[in-house]
Amino acid sequence: MSGVSTAAYLARRAAQKERVRILYRRALKDTLNWAVHRHLFYQDASDLREKFDANKHVEDVDTIDRMIAEGEATYNKWRHPDPYIVPWAPGGSKFTRNPTPPAGIEILYDYGREDND
Repeated sequence: MSGVSTAAYLARRAAQKERVRILYRRALKDTLNWAVHRHLFYQDASDLREKFDANKHVEDVDTIDRMIAEGEATYNKWRHPDPYIVPWAPGGSKFTRNPTPPAGIEILYDYGREDND
């Protein structure tokens, strides 16, 4: 291979590795949404890892692109419709439960103590 094609090949492989990593992490986090108990999650996570490891040996870049596209389509098809959101994160049940007061409102923290001037 020439220097340009080698650089292009390496750049494409790096992009593929990044897409696979992102797909694996998203699928693993979504697996936690489907599992009711932690011991069920461990089994599902192990099965997911086996699916990714089964195709670790593939070297053809076009085949890898096709497999990534199929994996992303499968992930989108089986995504959890109501994912778990940490309560204090955006979209959670406690997010902005106690919002900051609007500008111009002064809060006194003297708790009933009055100045005796």
